[in-house]
Amino acid sequence: MTENRPLRVAMIGIGFMGAAHSQGWRTAPRFFDLPRRPEMAVVVGRDLARTEEAATRWGWAEASADWREVVARPDIDVIDIVTPGDSHAEIAIAALAAGKHVLCEKPLANTVEEAEEMAAVAEAAAERGVFAMVGFTYRRVPAVTFARDLVAAGRIGTVRQVRAAYLQDWLADEEAPMTWRLDKEKAGSGALGDIGAHAIDLAQFITGHPIATVSGILETLVAERPLLADSRGLSGTASEERGTVTVDDLALFTARFDDGVLGSFEASRFSTGRKNALRIEVSGSAGAIAFDLEDLNSLEFYDATAEPATRGFTKILVTEPEHPYVGAWWPAGHMLGYEHGFSHQTKDFVEAIASGVQPTPSFTDGLAVQRVLAAVEASSGAGSAWTTV
Repeated sequence: MTENRPLRVAMIGIGFMGAAHSQGWRTAPRFFDLPRRPEMAVVVGRDLARTEEAATRWGWAEASADWREVVARPDIDVIDIVTPGDSHAEIAIAALAAGKHVLCEKPLANTVEEAEEMAAVAEAAAERGVFAMVGFTYRRVPAVTFARDLVAAGRIGTVRQVRAAYLQDWLADEEAPMTWRLDKEKAGSGALGDIGAHAIDLAQFITGHPIATVSGILETLVAERPLLADSRGLSGTASEERGTVTVDDLALFTARFDDGVLGSFEASRFSTGRKNALRIEVSGSAGAIAFDLEDLNSLEFYDATAEPATRGFTKILVTEPEHPYVGAWWPAGHMLGYEHGFSHQTKDFVEAIASGVQPTPSFTDGLAVQRVLAAVEASSGAGSAWTTV
């Protein structure tokens, strides 16, 4: 195998994340000078007709309804997993055993036990030069990476407090139908794992410290919802039959990081008027940073060492070529969007594979987030008792 041979990719899953990951695979090699060029070889879904439509729309060369056959193919180098969480472990473990590099959507698994097995298999595979990464894509938003760099450089001094929230409102309507994301068997958890996992990962990524203990509460605000005519919760009109929601709609928890810093976290899919509001603020002895995904080209920075008369949060437009990832795109001030994070994810993943180094976040990093999710759930079940991660 030559180093510049194309990297042939198979993606398993054709939902919302399938579209987003396809954008990343399709666009990254056209803007970044990658050491190996990704080829969108085959996309896999349960319904072959729908999968063929997705392949045509998103730019995949082939469509398949058999992920096991695709994983076994010798011409495939990478397996990209964008399925519901209940299938992550089986597919990822099979792919790594077959010598395929793996990119797996977050959260890594539905349980800590699954995530532990995935991390162990990935660690063993890495010794053979086969790598796995979990898709916490918001790390790749330039303003977020820049925030991490500022904290690491000591620009806000010693971190003293973290506040993070991820708020959406797509379930605020009580008659919104059931989907797989509301079924614990398929999703593992609700708002906590679906969007709270992002807040957890960003807090640990930006501060450089893991969460050690948590105290939290989970709440299911609407217990039943209409089923879709398509029983898989993928499409169709709502029927008169109703299904039981088995995950949380709202998660609130306090966390203490391993260095003693306290953090507060909120994840809700019932925050009326909030569409995709992921916000994190990190306060330190010498300043603070704040980021909001609904204003993703900007980072707020407060310099507590400045003259008192001129102190205040400064809005930094993170579009300069000196900012992370931005130099490959447009002139300063020409904004990036949600989809660019997936191109940056592709760039970093391909470069790591070509260099023979472990890409981040690794499956071990994904396991760390999974343990926080499990600890919050255990704390809620124990009356919000402080629980060790």
